[in-house]
Amino acid sequence: MIEHPINENDMARYVRQALSEYFQHLDGEQPSSELYDMVMNCVEKPLLEMVLAHAGGKQTRASEILGINRNTLRKKMLQHGIE
Repeated sequence: MIEHPINENDMARYVRQALSEYFQHLDGEQPSSELYDMVMNCVEKPLLEMVLAHAGGKQTRASEILGINRNTLRKKMLQHGIE
């Protein structure tokens, strides 16, 4: 069995830590009203890039790993400027 160095709990902890730091750095200011979109965009681009690299640039394989349709992957690649 392959041991994965980062599991879902680790990923959640990293997100919590990043958001905690974000809120601390606000220094009394209001958080962005588009916080959800901000976080999702910050996570989605590196996710797509890393999965595509892991799949050797093969979009069909990357979409299978991600569990999304290849056309959806291509749309997201365009949105994030990923070639």
